[in-house]
Amino acid sequence: MNAQEKIETYCHKLRLPYIRDHYKTEIDNAVKAKLTFHDFLHDILKGQILERIDNTINRSIKSAGFNSIKRLEEFDFSFQPQIDEKRIRELGNLQFIEDKQNIVFLGPPGVGKTHLATSLGVKACQEQLKVSFFTVQNIITELKIAQATNQLVKLMRKLTKVDLLIIDELGYMKLDSISATLFFQLISHRYEKGSIIITSNKQPDQWGKVFNDDVIATAILDRVFHHCHHFIITGKSYRMKNIKVHDPEKQNK
Repeated sequence: MNAQEKIETYCHKLRLPYIRDHYKTEIDNAVKAKLTFHDFLHDILKGQILERIDNTINRSIKSAGFNSIKRLEEFDFSFQPQIDEKRIRELGNLQFIEDKQNIVFLGPPGVGKTHLATSLGVKACQEQLKVSFFTVQNIITELKIAQATNQLVKLMRKLTKVDLLIIDELGYMKLDSISATLFFQLISHRYEKGSIIITSNKQPDQWGKVFNDDVIATAILDRVFHHCHHFIITGKSYRMKNIKVHDPEKQNK
């Protein structure tokens, strides 16, 4: 076994894929730049660390369960000017997670609620925080299955441990009494223990109808909004902005 084969074998055993794949290039760059051995070692180890961090972030984003990947930088604040852009960008520093605060985005379909929620979740993943993303329908299904299989306590413990729990599309479906109770238990378990982001097309005074129970709705609202940043978005739908509506009266003029 020659020196090259030994280096690649050692890197494989030590799980250093970046160094294995790039050491020749790094040597060439070091020779051209007349780097010291210390600088060469620094650069190649830095490359390995950065690749490992990137891989960790990618795994975190994948395991979070986002429906799609959205970035805060991609959000068109000019289309929704009533949103406080400065406040949203400040939330992007993720201090709200450290402080175990919640965020609620309220508004009709298509105004960017899920985009904003997802983009904050992606930022959290980039900081190597644990994030879980669910639609209301999905989280209720998970909770019901766990209850039926005597795994509810285990699931609640798991959902309580994540740094950020995102629950999307509250209000698009009415919940039966079992679903409402399970949702309340989840909120109670995370209360002041971890941050939640909720998106909803229903205003808080309509949550009683969503949960089919004013008492449970009030209890949920009390816990969610206690330490909360909430945003009401009333602009037009992004999905409809490029759709031209046919107007027969204008055509006939």
